[in-house]
Amino acid sequence: MTHHRVLLCVSALAFALSGCASLTSDEEVVTATRASLPPLPAQWQVDGALPGDIRIGWIDTLGDPALSAFVREAQIANRDIQATAANVEAAYALVRQARSELFPAIDLSVTGGQSQVFDEPGVGDPPSEAFFTPDYDVSLQASWEADLWGRVRAGRNAAYASAQAIEADFRFAQYSLAASVASAYFAVIEAERQIDVAERNYAAYAEIDRITRFRAREGYSNQQDVRTAASDLADVLEGLEDVRGARRIAIRALEVLLGRYPGAEIEGGFDFPVPPPPPPAGLPSELLERRPDVIAAERNVAAAFSDLDQAKAARLPVLSLTGSVGGTSSELEDLTDGRNLFWSIIGNVLQPIFDAGLRGARVDEADADKRAAIATYASTALAALQDVEDNLDQVEVVRLREEAARTARDEAVEAVKLGELRYKEGETDLIDLLSLRQRQLSTEQNFVSIQRERIDQWVSLNLALGGSWIEPSQQAEP
Repeated sequence: MTHHRVLLCVSALAFALSGCASLTSDEEVVTATRASLPPLPAQWQVDGALPGDIRIGWIDTLGDPALSAFVREAQIANRDIQATAANVEAAYALVRQARSELFPAIDLSVTGGQSQVFDEPGVGDPPSEAFFTPDYDVSLQASWEADLWGRVRAGRNAAYASAQAIEADFRFAQYSLAASVASAYFAVIEAERQIDVAERNYAAYAEIDRITRFRAREGYSNQQDVRTAASDLADVLEGLEDVRGARRIAIRALEVLLGRYPGAEIEGGFDFPVPPPPPPAGLPSELLERRPDVIAAERNVAAAFSDLDQAKAARLPVLSLTGSVGGTSSELEDLTDGRNLFWSIIGNVLQPIFDAGLRGARVDEADADKRAAIATYASTALAALQDVEDNLDQVEVVRLREEAARTARDEAVEAVKLGELRYKEGETDLIDLLSLRQRQLSTEQNFVSIQRERIDQWVSLNLALGGSWIEPSQQAEP
């Protein structure tokens, strides 16, 4: 009974000590990450940033049912998203594995067999005969390591923080995929618009070619003009074929994002949605608590702190308890007979003494990993803040560029109209007309590209701000 009391006291002491183990708190992680950053301004530094809550469901805000359907399809079928979702499941499985070490491991062992026994004959008795006796053993074995210094809990905390980081990466991958699908969709639209521009210009150049040949037959133009018009017509045709090929490439890129075979089979007929006004930008400090990639970096810092806790605790004594209870008998019904039962309880204390610096090196490694994680967090956070400032800055820049491009296109169209009229009247030569036509083509192509750039920039701003592309109630789970 004295031994039982000792074991009971040791177990109680182990529970008490495990509750006193000091592990890194979330407050310490927040303090370390915030200290790694320069002072943050109270507001965004770009003029025109709107206050207010971040927009949720920004893809649907564009009011384009085709785009919304494409984005939802990609969230289900995109292979990269599927792989990332599987990584989240695997990470939380590791959390459960780490957590299991906090509890006793219990195993049941059941064995059965038989032994051959020879009956020893006496003097004058007939030869001995062999017979078999059954043997049955059943035992219940338990083992448990008392987490005196928090080593096991630190491992669990590290696994949990890593899983949270992977889950945050999954969320950001979802947001990024939504933006990528939108960009690919806009690329398809741009290609279709460029095809329309090229086809209209081809028709115009064909008309110039026809007029030039007619004027040559009438003696008003020479063969140089005929050759020049024919050359420019062929050049416009080459450009037309190029943008037709670009459209097929853009469709294939969209199809791969959707998880489809890249067969360039998506039907066209789309048009750019009208960019909504810039969304509210919130505050710089709020971005660090909302944007998933920054959250993932912060959770990686928490995991690094826990890894360091675990490495430090590994240098301290380890107390483990093992016990077993069971029975052995030649008859199954006698296994529970008190005379056939056995039990044992063993306590073990392991104190590392010499390991040639192994555990100390692991502590140094974990400490270096912690400092690296903090630096990575600071880099990620600063990049996210720059992303927002850049996109806020581009809101007005791209809008003004679009206005200027529209004016340039409209003026070029009017100049061509006047040039064609003067050419028909013989008041200008072919070279001047073709130069005007080329300028018009360039301005029309540029205007289409800037239209796409403006809607792309609106999507990029929403992504930078870290708002979800979909309402939370509709968010896909990993």
